Amino acid sequence: MKIISVVGARPNFMKIAPFIRAIEAYNRENKPGIGHILVHTGQHYDDRMNRAFFEALDIPDADINLGIGSGSHAEQVGQTMIAFEKVLQKQKPDWVVVVGDVNATCACSITAKKELVRLAHIEAGLRSRDMSMPEEINRLVTDRLADLLLTPDRLSGENLRNEGVPEERICFVGNIMIDTLEAQRGKAEGLGLGSVIEGHLHKDGNQKAEDGRRKTEDRGQRTEIRDEGFAVMTMHRPSNVDFPDVLGALVDFLCDEVCGEMPLVWPIHPRTEGNLKKFGLWEKVAGTKNMVLLNPVGYHEMLRLNMAARVMLTDSGGLQEECCVLGTPCLTLRWNTERPVTLKEHGGASVLVGNEIARLKKAFRETLKEERRPVRPELWDGRTAGRCLEAIVSADNS
Repeated sequence: MKIISVVGARPNFMKIAPFIRAIEAYNRENKPGIGHILVHTGQHYDDRMNRAFFEALDIPDADINLGIGSGSHAEQVGQTMIAFEKVLQKQKPDWVVVVGDVNATCACSITAKKELVRLAHIEAGLRSRDMSMPEEINRLVTDRLADLLLTPDRLSGENLRNEGVPEERICFVGNIMIDTLEAQRGKAEGLGLGSVIEGHLHKDGNQKAEDGRRKTEDRGQRTEIRDEGFAVMTMHRPSNVDFPDVLGALVDFLCDEVCGEMPLVWPIHPRTEGNLKKFGLWEKVAGTKNMVLLNPVGYHEMLRLNMAARVMLTDSGGLQEECCVLGTPCLTLRWNTERPVTLKEHGGASVLVGNEIARLKKAFRETLKEERRPVRPELWDGRTAGRCLEAIVSADNS
């Protein structure tokens, strides 16, 4: 059997790494083994960033890089389909495996089915029911086409059944992102908070930080970062950062409320930084006491921050999942989520607060009273990749 797996953007790397290791383990025990080809579409095309992720997560270099690069959604999908079609016609795989919900996921799914290649989707069945999200379109298209839908939780399976997907195409395997978390937890724990902060401090930040073990030269106010003594923030979605009134209100909350309570460590997304400067908000952010601005951080650094944070504020889906397992109280800056299993009403650690400031303030104050409480949904046990491969092998033999 020959499998082509596809990565297109940074979150995909974390999901495909354990799947590759599962294939390697299978091949050590079985002859003939599984032929595997890793295709990187290049949807996120910063070679330095991609290489750093591949090396950090022990992912081999892609066998094929389509080099698609940036562009509109239609350009990325169309160019990926054209390039991936040639790969399929040459390689003639038995299965294409896609992960997540990026444009590459959708494009390669369509192309696989047009070439009559069986398709497996890891992380199937997630639904936000927000059709303004490009990712939701990608999920719907991919799941409609997939021969095998590998779901991360039981809520996702119910979504598919309600859409009329036959039971034999659905397989509950657990969350493959947690495989990576468990595999990398030890490496992240070994990082010092001070070294994480110092190594990524933004050039415009007015502060240095220390973790009690490591001193640095002052640049303005020094901020002490200790376990359970700081908040972490990530924010990049257009609904939060593309409108000056929304972003301005969020900045006021972060600078006046959060930083008034504790240090706020903010690895800042380029899109967000650009809009802060465009809207005249950058000076307030950079000059606020207790605001620790970082350049984008790597996977292990972000995991270390999450392990130690008193509270997470984020509009990232992946961080919602990690907060659930790590027990970090999470304020999700969205009005909906495709990962409801992470919400408090389903036993998780996350609360949907959107970007309404009154609601955000109330939830933040309530969260400060809570204890860290790790929650592990069913099959979020670090062994999902093996179950994914077992399901594909079983389907291939049926």
